[in-house]
Amino acid sequence: MDYVLTEEMILDDLIITCKRYFGFIVLDAMPIKRGWLNLKWKITTDSGVYLIKQYNRERYRRYNHEKLLIAFSQQMRLNSRGLPCPKLYSYEDQFLLESDNGELFMLMEYCDGTVIPPGKLNVHQMYDLGRVTGNMHHLLNTDTLGGKSSPEFNPPSREERLSHWQSAWNHANDNSKKYLLPILEMQYKVTETINLEDFNLNETGWAHRDLWVDNLLFKEKKISAVLDFDRMKYDYPQLDVARAIISGALYDDNLDVSLVLAFIEGYSEHRVLEKGFITSSLKMLWFMESTWWINSSMDQHSGPPERFTKEMIWLSENQKELESMLRHI
Repeated sequence: MDYVLTEEMILDDLIITCKRYFGFIVLDAMPIKRGWLNLKWKITTDSGVYLIKQYNRERYRRYNHEKLLIAFSQQMRLNSRGLPCPKLYSYEDQFLLESDNGELFMLMEYCDGTVIPPGKLNVHQMYDLGRVTGNMHHLLNTDTLGGKSSPEFNPPSREERLSHWQSAWNHANDNSKKYLLPILEMQYKVTETINLEDFNLNETGWAHRDLWVDNLLFKEKKISAVLDFDRMKYDYPQLDVARAIISGALYDDNLDVSLVLAFIEGYSEHRVLEKGFITSSLKMLWFMESTWWINSSMDQHSGPPERFTKEMIWLSENQKELESMLRHI
């Protein structure tokens, strides 16, 4: 007979397993309500403060186990080189652990800091985000671990993407969502103007691939931790740049160019950016992510998906203006 595990039951199971693996006694556990499906707790023990992250079984099916292990190795390499990110704790050389009841989980360093809402970063925080991102890309792609491979994102042809938007338009129309049709028409029209050769497709490398404000902790002006490396793969580092910029600098349909400049100043301490790089990266981010968030059910989005949808709509509406907006960058 199936029964539903409560969060308390899962936590009790993880605590018992941690005591056996690491020998500490948990004195207090506080849930951290961030992220999708996976459960997290800040635990205070007799040997320090840690974070437990449980992997939801349904969500875990979306991961490639081997690539996840490489991502953990990369995170540890970054941590050892001084990048602000949580240290992972292993048991018998394994970072991804299994509890007595078969729950997959990780034990990591607990990092203090504040999550800042999208578009609310100041120039000092955007500068430091640029600096840390540039350093992360430098460390990841110098003496790379895991070697080179094909990038994770394989851009479809313009024809394939046009066909996608036509299908999405038809689906919204068939489901009496005519108010969504202008947004879908905009995606189609912008796709008609896209030339894949304008993207820097030769500039591949290891990237975080989820670098937005929910995965960043700040202490005043500086980043105290970059979080959640689960999606890290060999891909296009420029997509990290674009995701960080749109997440940190877009507020109320306005991209704050002073924040973009602050990010670039920080990033350029470690990696040189050519003129036009930011515009190209933002367009490529739209080309990749727009199909994830803009669809016939986008009116049901809330939380992070709602924010991502707004970002993609803004990018589609401002494709022509990006060049003039960022003409000096």
